[in-house]
Order: sequence, then C-alpha cells, then structure tokens
Amino acid sequence: MKRIYYNKLIRDKIPEKIKRNGGDYEIKKLSKKLFEAELLKKVGEEASGLMSSKTRDELASELADIIAVIEEIKKLKRITSKQILKTLKENFAKKGGFNKKLFLVWSSDTGYKTNERRNK
Repeated sequence: MKRIYYNKLIRDKIPEKIKRNGGDYEIKKLSKKLFEAELLKKVGEEASGLMSSKTRDELASELADIIAVIEEIKKLKRITSKQILKTLKENFAKKGGFNKKLFLVWSSDTGYKTNERRNK
C-alpha cells in the first residue's frame, strides 16, 4: 500500500480509524516543546479550513476544531478562560469590536500596530 506522508499533529483517535479501515501508520509521541510548536501550526491549519468552509455545518466544524486546539494550548500554558475573557474585555475597551465592519486600506499613523501588513 502506498504511503501518504502527513507529518502533522493529529487527534487521539485517528490511528484507530486508520487501522479500522485496514490501513497502517507510523506515529511518534512529541515532546512538550514540539507539541507546543505543532499546536501553534495546527491553529493555522484549522484557520485555513475555516476560510475555505462552504456551508454553515463546515464552518461550525472548523470553529469547533479551532476551539479544541485553543483548549489544548490553554492547558499546556496554564491559561484560564477567566484570563482570556479578562484580556478580551480589555482589548474590546481599548480597540473596540468589529460591529462597524471597518476595513483599513491605508494609514499614515505609525502608531497603529497590526500583526500583518499587506502591500498594495
């Protein structure tokens, strides 16, 4: 049988599913440091899935996957939901929400910090 290489973090029950379907696999247990790095990659993978969702059910599924990854990161880093909600409220007070549906095209104000800048 042809091997398909994934080299990515998977959920706990995936090996059982592969075996049930008659497949074979190789897995390895990650160190805490590698697990953390792979969780962060997984956020991006799930966000890509979210962006390509076509239906409401697909969207709900991808959101659930993102929440599952976030919960693992919280556990690993010992961050509580209370801490996150506190920061969420602080950020909302400082920056506002998205209710106005504003889209920044450009700014001459270098005081605005964003994680991503796009060229024309």
